[in-house]
Amino acid sequence: MKLLLLFSLLGVYLSLTDGVMVCYFSSWAVYRQGEGKFDVEDNDPGLCTHLIYAFAGLDTNNEIKVLDPWNDLCDGGGKCGYDRFSALKLKNLNLKTILGVGGWNEGSTKYSQMAASASARKTFIDSSIAMLKAHDFDGLDMDWEYPTQRGGAPEDYTNYITLLDELSTALHAEGMLLTAAVSAGKLTIDPAYDVPAMSQHIDLLNLMTYDMHGSWDKYTHHQSALYAHPDDEGDNLYLNVDFAVNYWLEKGAPKEKLTLGIPLYGRSWRLDDPTNTGFYAPASNPGQAGPYTRQTGFAGYNEICANMMTHDWTIVHDPAMNEPYAYCLQLNNIWMSYEDPDSVALKAQYALDKGLAGCMVWSVETDDFHGKCHGEPFPLMTSIVETLNGGPLTDPPTASTRDPSAPTPPPPTLAPSEHCSKSGPNADDDDCTHYYVCVEDPSGWIEYEYGCAAGTLFNPEGLMCDWTDSVCSLGGICPNDCP
Repeated sequence: MKLLLLFSLLGVYLSLTDGVMVCYFSSWAVYRQGEGKFDVEDNDPGLCTHLIYAFAGLDTNNEIKVLDPWNDLCDGGGKCGYDRFSALKLKNLNLKTILGVGGWNEGSTKYSQMAASASARKTFIDSSIAMLKAHDFDGLDMDWEYPTQRGGAPEDYTNYITLLDELSTALHAEGMLLTAAVSAGKLTIDPAYDVPAMSQHIDLLNLMTYDMHGSWDKYTHHQSALYAHPDDEGDNLYLNVDFAVNYWLEKGAPKEKLTLGIPLYGRSWRLDDPTNTGFYAPASNPGQAGPYTRQTGFAGYNEICANMMTHDWTIVHDPAMNEPYAYCLQLNNIWMSYEDPDSVALKAQYALDKGLAGCMVWSVETDDFHGKCHGEPFPLMTSIVETLNGGPLTDPPTASTRDPSAPTPPPPTLAPSEHCSKSGPNADDDDCTHYYVCVEDPSGWIEYEYGCAAGTLFNPEGLMCDWTDSVCSLGGICPNDCP
């Protein structure tokens, strides 16, 4: 068993030396409207080496907590998000699927309290491993934002290391990974992280080199500048990618464990003076919300590039900077900092030049995944990966073209049965008031029947129980249930 574990971890190490692409998937994107809706199967497993499902949380009893049971689990007619997510490995045998726990909305206080207690830590670790095993995840991503901050305690600085030590020991014993999302801000790094000690226990440190500027500033700037702007001074000299990477390395992070975070979204402001449109232009209010993400001062790249195709934007490439910005006076004087395929390629090349593990993106569903702007889906992610690979992409190995050195895949696809034609949710063509969740087994299909709540029908396109009007509007389905 120890020898098998050694080979398992060696395989992880070898994959890191080839360059990694860590992709965060915001599971709540399934609730976005129109062409912004993004579900598990919209992920492209061939673009990622590590795909992270965001997020699980922490319960009051210190167990890991499913935050959206209907979307994440199969129980009670749920959508089986966790299981469908791990099934993406059938499309890329080299892919690692990881469950993220935490995130900004979870806060810090309850993680601080859990990390301070030996019994609470054990409860969290045991419950996490049980959940990972139940849904075939390959590891856990700790996204505690942030130790000692936002209601945390000074003791988090050492308690976090104890938690990571115990967590990594337990995960590695199961052949699983431990990764962590970490801050890029100096004012957070210094009190929160014992970097050398962290680095001993974590397989990948995902550096969140974005959100360095935003509408909380009352002036325009780029949220993820590779280098400092010539006019930066004071604390703003710390708010760029190059400083953050070098600071983590200087504090003791191994470069082969550090991934460079790249945003697939932009930050926006509303200019106070439409004649002042450069960096550090006064801007007291956030830009308007996008139609999908619906958050002021924020827009996915899919929203940005689509808007640029229909409105008169001025795109600026400041010679002192590596990233573009744009403004549109006809849209309430909006000013947008964002990334394009060229700027993300420069960041990926920077990661290569620094000898880092690779890159990380937040988050996949805000790329142009329909391919409307550049003629291909996921243009930003594709640009990053092609830079890391040194050329065009090749198809990853799948379960039907297995690499002999790859882990043993699940059993081959079975012939269709009365209710099952594929793993996961399956529609009943004659009765949309229920559906079947199907699981492949060497002895044949295992099926579970679930009913849809009153007023809903099973949507075979969305693989979920949806409002009756929405399902019937698709046409040609549910003939016995639609008026």
